Amino acid sequence: MKKIPLFRLCLAAIFPLLTTTTHASDFQAGAAVVSVTPEQFPVLINGSMTSHTADKVKTEVNARALVLDDGNPKNRLAIVITDSCMMPTELLNEAKALAAKSCSISPDHMLISATHTHSAPSSFGCLGTDPDPVYQKLLVKRLAKAIIAAEKNLEPARFGWTVAQAPEYTALRRWIRRPDRLKVDPFGNYTVRANMHPGYLSKDATGESGPEDPDLTLLSFQATDGRPIAVFANFSMHYYGDSPISADYFGLFSEGLKEKLAANTPAGKPNFVGAMSHGASGDIYNRDYSKPAPKKKPHDIHSYTAGLLKIALEAHSKIKYQNDTNLQMAQRTLPLNYRVPDKQRLEWAMTVLDQMKTEEPKTLQEVYAREAVLLHEKQKTEIILQAIRIGDFTITTTPNETYALTGLKLKASTPLAGNMTIELANGAEGYIPPPEQHPLGGYNTWPARSAGLEVQAEPKIVETLTQLQETVTGKPRRKYVASRGPAAQAIAKSQPDAWWRLDEFEAPHASDSSAKHNNAYYEAGVVFHLDGPRSTDFCEDGQANRSAHFAGGRLRSQIAELGNDYSLSLWIWNGMPNDGRPFSGWMFSRDQNHILGSQGDHLGIGGSSGNPGKLILQHGAKKQLVGKTIIPRWTWSHVALVRKGKHVTVYLNGKKEIDADLPADFPAQFEQVFLGGRSDNQDNWEGRLDEVAIYKRALTAAEVATLAK
Repeated sequence: MKKIPLFRLCLAAIFPLLTTTTHASDFQAGAAVVSVTPEQFPVLINGSMTSHTADKVKTEVNARALVLDDGNPKNRLAIVITDSCMMPTELLNEAKALAAKSCSISPDHMLISATHTHSAPSSFGCLGTDPDPVYQKLLVKRLAKAIIAAEKNLEPARFGWTVAQAPEYTALRRWIRRPDRLKVDPFGNYTVRANMHPGYLSKDATGESGPEDPDLTLLSFQATDGRPIAVFANFSMHYYGDSPISADYFGLFSEGLKEKLAANTPAGKPNFVGAMSHGASGDIYNRDYSKPAPKKKPHDIHSYTAGLLKIALEAHSKIKYQNDTNLQMAQRTLPLNYRVPDKQRLEWAMTVLDQMKTEEPKTLQEVYAREAVLLHEKQKTEIILQAIRIGDFTITTTPNETYALTGLKLKASTPLAGNMTIELANGAEGYIPPPEQHPLGGYNTWPARSAGLEVQAEPKIVETLTQLQETVTGKPRRKYVASRGPAAQAIAKSQPDAWWRLDEFEAPHASDSSAKHNNAYYEAGVVFHLDGPRSTDFCEDGQANRSAHFAGGRLRSQIAELGNDYSLSLWIWNGMPNDGRPFSGWMFSRDQNHILGSQGDHLGIGGSSGNPGKLILQHGAKKQLVGKTIIPRWTWSHVALVRKGKHVTVYLNGKKEIDADLPADFPAQFEQVFLGGRSDNQDNWEGRLDEVAIYKRALTAAEVATLAK
């Protein structure tokens, strides 16, 4: 027997993983498209509150598969983007198991997602539509076929990615309603404080309920000679809308990529595959309701897709490719509860179902009565979550209709250079509103298979996916930190005693950027991470300045030794019509909680009781001073309150609005301050606040002017 040198044995013991190290030439990619268009008609169609069918095909619906390999057999993975509204976990598990019998990919290394076209055949029972059993059988086989075909097309490849911006093609569809304009839910209660599609410049709405995500992300795969293999895109826009059967804009975009990048495939080579995956789009559509209604429709599905393609192609032309791409994929199941009906709700549901005249629900009440019973029967579930590393990029997945805010959280925490979230992947578990969205109600929160998970589902999902990103990258999560542009640096230089940038992703804590540790606490009725004022001034390197939107809740803090000399600086964005109620809203209050005492200061905007749209400074319950300028709704303005003993000055955008005397009789314990509402919770602020700074001294006029720039 030949002896092995001792130094080689030592190396083998110390470096056992050297045998699985991958090299540039090891990375491979293969792609394929398989039709999932139904063959038997009529077929049930997903995407509506009640059931309907289709008997013809407008555009083909497809499964677009990508298989990647980095030379380590354990890392081989598949990603499938399917023209479907939603697909159940059980069906997808069956398809994965079927594919695994004929390929070298483990089912836990397969990602299968739906594009969420609302004009595709039904494979998932939701609201008033049942799954089409004939179509389900076809879909299982075709999904497996797509994975197998993509694996057969594997060839040496290189990888690159980029992110373009497409803000004109996405917008918030979920808006917060005025507190006096609530709507009724299907259960007969006035709970709808937020709903979708409020209408342009609606007087019933105060503002968007969350941020949008304009990122158009492209993952590009080329053969080593530069021939395009596949481009997998990701964008946060719910769907466009088309007649069935149709792949919606997702399919048009995918075919557009093929036409523009690889219309003619060389002989003997696989066809190029373009795909558009569904980003975090649960609260997103393409209409910007903050603008006036357009005089004519700005686009149709074809011109919309063409505009998005133009942005994508320009960005794609600048991609730089990497040849040393490594892969990692991790999967975890997460147990979650459903929000099941209580005894009273269940009795209501059973009564409604008993009175139904047809087997299928036809009214909103019937739909949600059936959903209540179904959730009661289910009680709980397990969802599949995944993270993938491709070089310096990560992909995270949810089986949900995920809010844009959730996608931004995952992008902010990724340990690598880039991230995207593919939603409705590996199952369909409905909307997952962040917890603060639940009290606002609306369709996205009504308990059903379309929105049935527990209130804390979103933070549990985000934490699990963040851990999975750490697993696949071997690096710790990043912590979100707002950069400091010149306007933020000016605040820091003024040395405030508390400075809340209000850029948080979630409650309850608002961090104090002054380093004085005066942290504040959000009450229920606040939503997060919306666009703030002047991003280029407050942040750097293209980072967006963020703000909080107040919808009945307040921000509370306590600042020790806040005496008779103090100042407040903040940016305001009022969402209430100036004549919508007696006071449009109170943005700042210094008093004891739950009362309107005789010694507090309260700063707000007047309403129908007098001085609509003008700044009002009130001391105690009655004494008021009024500004001169009407502040337009839905615009950012800088406001400063400066008190030096009895003398008070209120500034609007650096100019004096109020300059007078008021009593200065604050007791020693008057250390509580409230942002976004008054101490007695009357006519609280309805809109955004940002960059709030408090000083234990009176600012000079020059300092205020600097802060207002």
